[in-house]
Parts: sequence; structure tokens; C-alpha cells
Amino acid sequence: MNDAPKTALAPTLSDVAKLAGVSRAIASRALSAQPRPVSADKRERVLRAAETLGFRPNPLARGLASKTVNLVAILVNHIHDLSDLDLFDLLLAQIQAIGKQVIFIRIGAGEHAETFLRDGLAYHVDAALVFSDFADAGTVRRMFRNNAVLMLNGHHDAGAPSVTMDEDQGIREAVADAAAKGVRSALLLTGRTMSRVEQARIASYRTALARHGITQLGELAGDYSYASGRALAPSIDVDATDAVFCTSDAMAMGVLDAHRRHFPEHRPARFRLYGFDNVSLTQFDAYPISSIGADKRDYVAQIVRILEQPARLARVSEQVLVATRFVPRLTG
Repeated sequence: MNDAPKTALAPTLSDVAKLAGVSRAIASRALSAQPRPVSADKRERVLRAAETLGFRPNPLARGLASKTVNLVAILVNHIHDLSDLDLFDLLLAQIQAIGKQVIFIRIGAGEHAETFLRDGLAYHVDAALVFSDFADAGTVRRMFRNNAVLMLNGHHDAGAPSVTMDEDQGIREAVADAAAKGVRSALLLTGRTMSRVEQARIASYRTALARHGITQLGELAGDYSYASGRALAPSIDVDATDAVFCTSDAMAMGVLDAHRRHFPEHRPARFRLYGFDNVSLTQFDAYPISSIGADKRDYVAQIVRILEQPARLARVSEQVLVATRFVPRLTG
């Protein structure tokens, strides 16, 4: 004799409809997060029935019916920069605010990235947001079998919209600030130079420095991290260098900590220090670094605006530029 307790079946949408005295279609509309027509009386009866039965809508089943799953893929190289944390916290909140959830996919570099992209994924998503510069729009479409791809990595691929920060504007302002303060020589600390975004950033610095007659003493490559800035700091000739421009705030923080003696009360005694990204930590007393950055809320708003138009997302090659600006602080 089998005395094992029977498992109660979870209530279904049909059970809710029966208890509320409405059709299954009406119950579905009443429980939908989308603005769908149903009378206030029937909606109230359905919600009360669902609460009584402990019914929870199945998002997968709903997705199969609507051909959406309310899931967005975000493709990244990594998440370890301070700027990543600031940006993705805000982006995640805004995507969830429009009723969608996120999966992060870390692609990495080199041959591993090519294999990863070629082999594809077993995810069904409504859209893919591509921050990784190891991926192009065509490959991502094939990965997800979906044309809804938004490029956020500096690539402008045919058939895919993009949102890009206009970094040149902020760089021009920062270099002009340095020139106005008597800077005549400068060193550039860069991130990963194989990145298309970083290549454009470096080119903007070179052009701006030349325009103001500032001698560029060289370029030292890091990886955007605090550790790389700290490691490169001893290579700075503080007697010959008027300014150090870092292509990330985290690197600038590493430089500042290594050369604190040259920044009494955070002010430059030997060389001026400029960062990039305008991360939230630069607003605190410990790291008042002059920086460059876009309004992240504006940047995220542009992403979400496009994300909310799936038909346009899959067809229109819209290119949106979000301006950056120079933010002066004590180290500059």
C-alpha cells in the first residue's frame, strides 16, 4: 500500500476563470501586465480569484502565446570596471521597470569568443544588447535566431540600431581645460587598445593634444582597472609630465593613490590628473578626480526607448549619439 501524500496540483488559469465566473480569455487579459481591455468589475473578480487560489501566472507559457518572453540578453566582455557597476545597476533597474528581465552573457576574448559565438545559445530572448566588442550584429542575430539586436559597443552594423557615447566632445573639453592651465606635456594611460571604442578614444586624445600644442610624451597600456593604473604609476616622470590622462577613472584612482604625495589636499603639485567615465566614486572626498562622462540616465533612457519598440529594433539602423562632458574636480 502506498501511503505517500498526494501532491496538490497548482491552480491553473482555467481554475481562476471558473471561480471568477469569466472566460479563460478574460482572465488572461485581466492578469496581463499589458494594458488590455477588460472591465474593472471583471478584473477585480479575476484578481480576487487568483489571490484566493494562490495562482501565479507562468511567464513562459504567456511568452509562448505572445511570442515574447520578456527576457533581454546583455552581452559583455566582463564586468569589473567601476563604470560597469554604475551603468549596469541603472540599466537593470530601467529594463525591469518596463516588465522585462535580464540575462548577462560574458563572452571573453580571442578564440574562445569566436567558439562561443559560433556554437550559439539555447536562449529565447526578446532582444540582445551588445556591449562586447567581440560580437557583431549578424553573429548575435544567428546566436539568438532573432533580429532584435542593439549595438552598444561602438560598432555601426547594417540593419542594427546603435547608441554610442560621443566621447570626442568631452575629451576636447578636458584637454582644453588642461591647456588653459598651462599644461604643455602629457602622458596617456589607456585601456585595452584592441577595442574599437578605445581606439577612437585614443585618436580623440591625440587630436585634441596636438590642436593645443601639448606634447604627448607617450602612451602606456593597461586594462581600465585600478590595479593597472597603480602598476603604471611608477612609469610617470613627474618632473617632465604636466598632465596624465587616463581612459578610465579606476586607472586614475590607482595613479592618485600611488602619487598621493604629489597631490596635497588632492590638488596637483607636480602634474594634473584626468580620468574618464565620471563614476560615482569621483564625487566623494577620497577621489575628486577631474573626469569625462555622459549622463548615464540619458544613455540608459535611449537604450530603453529603442528596446520598447521591438519592430523598429529589428528593422531600423538608427544611430543615436549621447554627448559626454568634462567634469572639473580637484586633481585637474
